Amino acid sequence: MQHMIFDAHLHIIDPAFPLVSNDGFLPDAFTVDDYVGQTAALGVGGGAVVSGSFQSFDQSYLITALAALGPTFVGVTQLPYSVSDEDLLLLASHGVRAVRFNLRRGGSESSAYLCEFAHRVYDLLGWHIEIYADCKSLTDLAGKLCKLPAISIDHLGLSKEGLPLLYQLAESGAKVKATGFGRVDFAVSQAIKRLFEINPDALMFGTDLPSTRSPRAFNPVDIEIIGNALGDVAAKKVLWDNAAAFYRLGV
Repeated sequence: MQHMIFDAHLHIIDPAFPLVSNDGFLPDAFTVDDYVGQTAALGVGGGAVVSGSFQSFDQSYLITALAALGPTFVGVTQLPYSVSDEDLLLLASHGVRAVRFNLRRGGSESSAYLCEFAHRVYDLLGWHIEIYADCKSLTDLAGKLCKLPAISIDHLGLSKEGLPLLYQLAESGAKVKATGFGRVDFAVSQAIKRLFEINPDALMFGTDLPSTRSPRAFNPVDIEIIGNALGDVAAKKVLWDNAAAFYRLGV
């Protein structure tokens, strides 16, 4: 059975807007038209456009992409802690719902501000914080992360070594993105089963398109992996319900 999908993690890369080289790397273009064409057969009914390290604090590409994709798509951006409340409110009016901390590749605010920023945007706007990091590197932050009002972890936490902490975070209420299966070093289906057992509301599927710098790009079989691991009813939660609720679709 094909479920409608909320794609909780996608990137739009439009060279018409500023791009910042990251360790000498600039990604290939992946426009809104490219995304819509590549996902036409998947049943995508909404999603979250996520800012990459190469977009740093630029908001122009994101606002344009969200306007083109329509009201069922929201934004996850990178911002300096010094951003004004007025600018946060303006971004919210364009559909932005979260701030990303890219601790793996940079381009975002320092982790030193993570907890303060998490409380600030949640209290002001109901936003959450998204973290791109190898979970094994988050041990020192674990106690603080478990107490934050709303967070999600990208790409299943990336490493087998980080899974115990990922499971701890999911138990405390963190969301986990079932994305980037080609980026991890463990059996995805087993981790998905365990995460769903710990917290049925935690997992959110995303394509991770265009899978920049991933050893293996997204393939529609990744959706089948979720269905085969969890069954039809649980898969619906992972493919749509959990993310649509977390990103406050329609709010």
